[in-house]
Amino acid sequence: MKLGILRTDSVRPEWVSDFGEYPDMFMALLHQADPDLEFAVYDVEHEQYPEDIDEVDAYLITGSRCSVYDDKAWIAKLIAFVRELHRRRKKLIGICFGHQVVAQALGGRVEKSPKGWGVGLHTHRFHTAPQWHDQQDLALDILVSHQDQVLEVADDAEVLAGSEFCENAVCQVGDHILTFQGHPEFVPEYANAIMVLRRDLLGEDVYARGMASLSGKHEGVRVARWILNFLREPGTERGSG
Repeated sequence: MKLGILRTDSVRPEWVSDFGEYPDMFMALLHQADPDLEFAVYDVEHEQYPEDIDEVDAYLITGSRCSVYDDKAWIAKLIAFVRELHRRRKKLIGICFGHQVVAQALGGRVEKSPKGWGVGLHTHRFHTAPQWHDQQDLALDILVSHQDQVLEVADDAEVLAGSEFCENAVCQVGDHILTFQGHPEFVPEYANAIMVLRRDLLGEDVYARGMASLSGKHEGVRVARWILNFLREPGTERGSG
């Protein structure tokens, strides 16, 4: 399987030597679930796209510091590409910003949440276990870093998991789109670095709770296995005619 990573942001230069860029994080994570997985990276923030939509088997949209409702040409182009992937029933994974851009592109609504920032390790509980799920614990502990939230989900989307803080945390559209608000690709050290950087922005209470939560177990590899299970399920991809 070859996965196209749609890169929507860059890691701070001083952190790259420790953590890599965002595509590197996803490749490291997903290779733990399947060492034979192949990748192609497209820097869509700088409007780099595949010449042929079918040159990879599926796509993944990374997180970004931008908001999906920002008036930026590259975001508008990405929204159009998401709509085309949906029309073609091409398999697509959305993570954080990717989760939100799918909703924004397909009839949903994303805004800054009145609940404020979500940081550190959060628990998202599944309502039922989908076929690609491991059928184990319905609670997922995952690192998050977001202020925006999906307030209205995409048309025909099913909300699979959420929490009191983030009701629409995992969503699925048909058998071809799966999105997560959390960051399976993060490691606790990276989450720590982001919170330290944003300490004044977060406020002491949110910062302290987020840092304390890092003693828990982040289940990123579990999500990686789910993603690959989902991508390998038979879909209903159709041609562009």
